[in-house]
Amino acid sequence: MKSTKILFLLLFISSLSYSQSNKLKLNLDESGKTYIKASVRMQLWARYFETNPGTTINGESANEVFDLSIRRLRMGVSAQLTPKLYVYSLFGGNNINVTTEKDFQFKVLDLFAEYEFAKEFSLGMGESGWEGLSRWNVRSSASLMAIDAPLFSLLTVNKNDDVGRGLGIWAKGQIGKFEYTLALKDPVQYGVPAKEGKIDYAFNKPRKRTSGYVKYEFLDNESNKSPYSGKTGTYIGEKNIFNLGAGFMHQPKMTSQLISGEEKYYDFKNWAVDLFYDAPLNKEKGTAITSYLGYYNTDFGPNYIRNVGSNDITAGGTSFNGSGNDFPMMGTGNTLFFQLGYLLPKAKNNSQLQPNIAIQYSDFDALDDSMIVYDLGVNCYFKGHSNKLSLGYQNRPIYQNSDNKLKVDERKGMFVMQYQIEIN
Repeated sequence: MKSTKILFLLLFISSLSYSQSNKLKLNLDESGKTYIKASVRMQLWARYFETNPGTTINGESANEVFDLSIRRLRMGVSAQLTPKLYVYSLFGGNNINVTTEKDFQFKVLDLFAEYEFAKEFSLGMGESGWEGLSRWNVRSSASLMAIDAPLFSLLTVNKNDDVGRGLGIWAKGQIGKFEYTLALKDPVQYGVPAKEGKIDYAFNKPRKRTSGYVKYEFLDNESNKSPYSGKTGTYIGEKNIFNLGAGFMHQPKMTSQLISGEEKYYDFKNWAVDLFYDAPLNKEKGTAITSYLGYYNTDFGPNYIRNVGSNDITAGGTSFNGSGNDFPMMGTGNTLFFQLGYLLPKAKNNSQLQPNIAIQYSDFDALDDSMIVYDLGVNCYFKGHSNKLSLGYQNRPIYQNSDNKLKVDERKGMFVMQYQIEIN
């Protein structure tokens, strides 16, 4: 790990020293078609949230929490070494908070090489986020419209993958208005011993995961240079995008449970369709609209459900949700996700406001009441996504087990102020 840090710092300092036009970029030829480029980004959080029932911190009851953290830290180096060979690396991690700041792991997130045979076909291999299913499965956290990503789309995050990434091989390309990705991944060796009547990740030899995503771009084409370059959350009026996409994801025998003492395995089977529209409305005033609608059919096996809370620092919990800000985020069932934002006219100092809303509606087999989470927010762009301040509010349901039925008992809220700064 120390050698990786040293290598990155050397590359980073090198690109900084030879920066051109205040960019962390070093051209390798006069045309600029080959280059080495660096970037640094962080997202700072100040947060207040009402905790789930029974939440504790160091054994002491905590009904509410106010905390400060670094939600994401990213340092990257990419290189177009030849007109056909592209190398990409991304280092960093998530959630530097009061429980992790002493032993935070700064690690490799992405590290891969890709060769472009033609615009219609590229082949890559390494550790990456390249995967199919939907637009949000591989997305850029640098250009989010809401405070945070729709984490439900990272279906196996930190179980048999590494922060939504994994070792794999993929093919991708653009054929006219169509763009496609096909991926084969090696899941992390993760599992738990099977239990009677409780489905979980199987403790077996992981089978390969296959996935694919294809979209039709009615207006402007998006970039597919890196896993994240063309999965922008909002273009803030810089492009005219309207896409229709569909994808799948499959892994045999990923989960299991004991039934009358015998272990039964289940395939991980998913498909999704989505629409994304992002366009300027009035170029003179700088107004724009961003919207997304996706339908996800996810199958981990019968009645699988998982509670997740982003950047959670708590323990305990007496409700079905668990502790802190956890809620039933992903599981077997159907999910609709909708997002809408409106970019207001530019102010005299060129800053812009963008109010937005996001709603996750999930009909999970394990729950008797539908799972609905909504986010309200506003972004203030000082210099696009590279310098922005965001305020967000999330409201989540709290489930209790009553008469063997999981129903919504109450709802809790979370407020987040985020500042994002990026140098690239």
